[in-house]
Formats: sequence, structure tokens, C-alpha cells
Amino acid sequence: MDKNQTEVREFVLAGFSHRPHIEKGLFVLFLFFYVSTWVGNVLIMVTVASDKHLNSSPMYFLLGHLSFLDLCYSTVTTPKLLADFLDNEKLIPYDQCIMQLFFLHFVGAAEMFLLTVMAYDGYVAICRPLHYTTIMSRGLCCALVAASWMGGFVHSTVQTILTIHLPFCGPKQVDNFFCDVPPVIKLACADTSVIELLMVSTSSFVVLVSSYTTILVKIRSKEGRRKALSTCGSHLMVVTLFFGPCIFICARPFSTFSVDKLVSVLYNVITPMLNPLIYTLRNKEVKSAMQKLWDRSGLTWKI
Repeated sequence: MDKNQTEVREFVLAGFSHRPHIEKGLFVLFLFFYVSTWVGNVLIMVTVASDKHLNSSPMYFLLGHLSFLDLCYSTVTTPKLLADFLDNEKLIPYDQCIMQLFFLHFVGAAEMFLLTVMAYDGYVAICRPLHYTTIMSRGLCCALVAASWMGGFVHSTVQTILTIHLPFCGPKQVDNFFCDVPPVIKLACADTSVIELLMVSTSSFVVLVSSYTTILVKIRSKEGRRKALSTCGSHLMVVTLFFGPCIFICARPFSTFSVDKLVSVLYNVITPMLNPLIYTLRNKEVKSAMQKLWDRSGLTWKI
């Protein structure tokens, strides 16, 4: 770094608008999204934990952990976004920016790996139904969940280390509403071409894409593939919502394109809110368990 350049101690988040009346409207909208995310995902976690049948099923055990990850993922960015809607400056200290970046990739990559585990669970349920409960034992499920968290931690640590070793000396505006690798690294006052390639190469969505390809290849018959797509319909919908925007960002991570903010909203805010709806609307067992939970509460309402 040049001696005449000053090290950046804080960043400015671009946000969505600089008009107070629009920001207040967005605050109400995103607060609704965030509350809905909490209500939906907590409801799924409580339903799975309270129903013996669901809790003993590997698929629903993994679904409960997915809901927890959705809560964590949304909480990494949304509270700061809500606060910034009411703050014209939208400042974030350097340390907090790096911390947000770390946890964003930690939880996001853990969710990617967990979705891969859920894909494997679906494969075993379809292709080896007689051995399903033996293969997908509770011990294995716990180990796979732990491995997902560990994979997310390793992925995030690599991304964060690559980022913090870059010199930042201005400009300070992060072209998004949160700190992520692509918009932050563009602010570095150094050549980042090699690091950019390393960051893209460690993108963990490749693991999930490979796992689905393997599953479809191993299922030879058309009927088997049709059954697989039908059984895993909800999961495929969640994967598409989560990975579609991620692939869009990662495929062109260091170019300038304003639509990135809207894409980021989709996978940071909207997808964690929609996941509970996707799994409950298409799943009779979950709806039945929710109805039982509701009935035990002494209230009457049909799901």
C-alpha cells in the first residue's frame, strides 16, 4: 500500500434508495419478510421436534436443520438491512463487514452442503427403499449435518482469509446492501485477478450440481427418474430458488450489474421465507403434523 493512502476503517453500503419515504416503505416490506421467515421456519422446527414420526424420519430431521440454517442465513444480513433503511449514512465498520462476510459464507455454504445431503437422502429413499432406514441411521444423519457445518466453516475461512489479506485504501462504497466477497474485493487497491479465480473455484454449489447429476445418471429407467423428480419436487424447487441466484452471481462475480441487488434479495431474504411454504404446501405429513400441533394448543384451524 502506498504511504500516502489511508487504510479504510469502514465501508458504506449502497442500499436500495436514498429517498427517505421509499426507504420507510421498504423497511415495512422487509420487516414483514423477516418476521414471516422466523414464523415459518420456527413452526417447521417445532413441528418436526414435537412429532415422533417426523422426528424419527431422516428426511424431516434434515428439514428441521435446513429451517434452522434458513433462519441463520436470513439473520446475517436482514437486521442490518432493516437498520440501514432508517439510517441515511449506511456505514459498516471494516471488522463488522468481514464478520458479516464470514458468517454469510459459513451459513450459506453449510446450507449448500446440507441440501447435498438431502439429495443423497432422496436418492437412497428412491433407489434403495428396503435399506433406507438402515443406511440413513440417526448417527449417519448427525454426522452428515456436522460435516455440512464443518464444510461451511472451511469454505468461509478460505474466502475470508483471501479477502482480509487484501489492502483497502478507497473507495469505500460496497455496491450492495451487505458485505459479500465480490462487491468487497472490487474495492481493494491491488491486483485481485488470481484471488478472484481462487474464490470462484471454491464455490460449493458445484458439489450439489455434481450430486444431482450422479443421482439422475444412476437411475436408469424413465419411470425411476419420473418418480425421483416427483418425490424430490419440493427439494428441487428449494435448490432452484437458492442456487439459481447464487450461480448467477458466481458466474459473473466481478462485473458491474445493478440487478445483482435484486438477485441478492431473492436468495438472502425471499428464499428463506418461501422454503417453509414450499415444504408444507406439497407435503401432507408436515401439514398433518402441524394440524396436530395446532389442535394440542387448544385452537381450531384447518391447514
